[in-house]
Amino acid sequence: MAKKQFAIIGMGRFGSSVAKALSGMGYDVLAIDSDEQRVQEISAIVTYAVSADSTDEEALRALGIRNFDVVVVAIGEDIQSSILTTLILKDLGVPAILVKAKSELHGKVLSKIGADKVIYPERDMGMRVAHHLASPNILDYIELSPDYSILDMKVPGAMLGKNLKELDIRAKYGCNVMAIRRGDEMNITPNADDRLMSGDVLVIVGHKDNLSRLEMAYQ
Repeated sequence: MAKKQFAIIGMGRFGSSVAKALSGMGYDVLAIDSDEQRVQEISAIVTYAVSADSTDEEALRALGIRNFDVVVVAIGEDIQSSILTTLILKDLGVPAILVKAKSELHGKVLSKIGADKVIYPERDMGMRVAHHLASPNILDYIELSPDYSILDMKVPGAMLGKNLKELDIRAKYGCNVMAIRRGDEMNITPNADDRLMSGDVLVIVGHKDNLSRLEMAYQ
């Protein structure tokens, strides 16, 4: 099966970090930015790097943008360019379009015009930091939708030695334990009798309100 090909438009902090991460995972990545210097800086890391105006339909067509499986629009400050680029990509028939949004309103517009997924990097990072500050046991927090999230929770002292059946997280908090991480091992089918040890990390999914109740209970 052919490897997925990605195009990233906008080589700011977010776009370049996504491009570097995907390249590091072995994927073909096309990096696009109107700034020649940014293109130069990323060129040694990605498969291809070009200087182009993403609001120019002919320029994107010439790059064969429709042949990429996923295009990430990571344009930072220029909301108008972000929206116009998304419209053009949709028009050209790109299979999956992910767009970075600067605000909720920007995100709503992007969803309406056809973005398959809207990303809020600043808001999401702020949320992760806030959760970690409020509860040191929370190692990571990922929003799946406006209502549901996943959190990585370091097993607190009150859970040590207990198994999932005894904790009964689903009945008490309406959340599901998806996996238990122990060192480098990830158990994605945890058993109700599995006892929790120091250093274990629970991967839990649930409604935001229920996750908050769980966090508060084990702060």
